Amino acid sequence: MSVDSSSTGTSRAALVADAALALLAERGMRGLTHRAVDEAAGLPPGSTSNVARTRQALLELAVRRHAEREARVLALAELPGPGDGLDALTEGMALAVHRSLTRHRDLLIARYELALEATRRPELRAFYDRTGAVFREQLTALLAAAGSPDPARQVLSLVAWADGLMFSCAAGSFGSRTPGLEEIRTGLRELLSGLLGGADGTRGS
Repeated sequence: MSVDSSSTGTSRAALVADAALALLAERGMRGLTHRAVDEAAGLPPGSTSNVARTRQALLELAVRRHAEREARVLALAELPGPGDGLDALTEGMALAVHRSLTRHRDLLIARYELALEATRRPELRAFYDRTGAVFREQLTALLAAAGSPDPARQVLSLVAWADGLMFSCAAGSFGSRTPGLEEIRTGLRELLSGLLGGADGTRGS
């Protein structure tokens, strides 16, 4: 099991959360216990309980840490600005999807475990949804700037395409195949061109 190296030198809470995410990717939700997190993180027994006393608290800690790490993978700060055009949006998203599939597959698996658990825990569902809102809002604004007639609706199609591709290749029927960057770029370009009707990214600016 590999605990994310970015936790080095950070808080104990981050170390616990990284160990929890690693366990979720390796063993699934049933393998996530306070004792297992202590062992995976190399911490004395009881350390995880001191950070997150209940299972709900531990799951919320994992969701929060996952959002932090996924934001780095997606590189939200590197996504294009509203006036940068369709090509820039395609490239930014293609790079983010490719990074997730090639270098951060375990993080994807952990996300699927958390998402499924959130369907059974309403209190976790609300927490999980809040952590993903920033990315959706940023994409909605980019689609609006690119000329989308209905960005709030079309962002669902865009996110569903990216999420569907990542799930299929990380855990689904295409799990033995990882698309290359150019293939992802082409697929995104086709989708965005269809959604935006050939908008050049400057309309409405």
